Amino acid sequence: MYVCICRQITDKQIREYCADGNASLADVRADLGLASDCGRCGKYARQIIAETVSAVSCKDIAYAA
Repeated sequence: MYVCICRQITDKQIREYCADGNASLADVRADLGLASDCGRCGKYARQIIAETVSAVSCKDIAYAA
């Protein structure tokens, strides 16, 4: 689904960019151009970034058996 209509950036592109678990809205904005025109996508993009980074972080947690 398109998140940023102005730059034609999809949620999939944002998730792929954040797949290493170390990204912020500023990083995505600098590299993909997200939220650089009208800015309406910023709130939803921030939510996608947080969800993706959180999911990646949870995978890295190891539990003692």
